[in-house]
Amino acid sequence: MSAWAIRFRASVRELSPEQLALLVAVGVVLGVFPIMGCPTVLCLLAAFGLRLNAAALQLLNNVSSPLQLALLVPLARVGAVLCGGYNPLGTSIAGRMGGGAIHAVVGWTCICIPLGIVLYLAILGVMRISRAPWFNSVKSPA
Repeated sequence: MSAWAIRFRASVRELSPEQLALLVAVGVVLGVFPIMGCPTVLCLLAAFGLRLNAAALQLLNNVSSPLQLALLVPLARVGAVLCGGYNPLGTSIAGRMGGGAIHAVVGWTCICIPLGIVLYLAILGVMRISRAPWFNSVKSPA
């Protein structure tokens, strides 16, 4: 666990608090996207679109993959409740799996994206508070 933390710290050393908070929030939220394989592509697109460190974002994606598996069924259940249990793809096994995937994406959209915004604001607040004494201790050259 410490090896990935050392690599992550080295890759984000020069980032501003806003960039670091955005990196962590986007990495965790996209890392728990319920369709296997999609978080990698989504993180790559987000890295280019938001001008974030792609390597650090992929590292967060990989670290959050156990959380992706743990949240798959709860997100599908939330999505099924929000959709009223409607399965647009029929009653075959493939149709039920596809409907479950749609429900999981709906649940992810309704739960993880708002929680990602809260996570961003919380990380940003903590970083500003923790760095405030350091910024105040810097003396001006004048």
